[in-house]
Amino acid sequence: MYEYELQQMRAADLIRRAEHERLVREAARAARRETAVSSAEHESHSRRSHRPRSARAT
Repeated sequence: MYEYELQQMRAADLIRRAEHERLVREAARAARRETAVSSAEHESHSRRSHRPRSARAT
């Protein structure tokens, strides 16, 4: 009976650890997505001039 209870406790601990690791991965994935979205928004609103707006008059 003692071994059975130990096995049940170990199994429950493994399930808790797996759930925790899954939540950590999801949080990291969400943070990366959030960073990508905010940097894309920042890039789209920046005032960088790659080309002049009008051609130079010579």
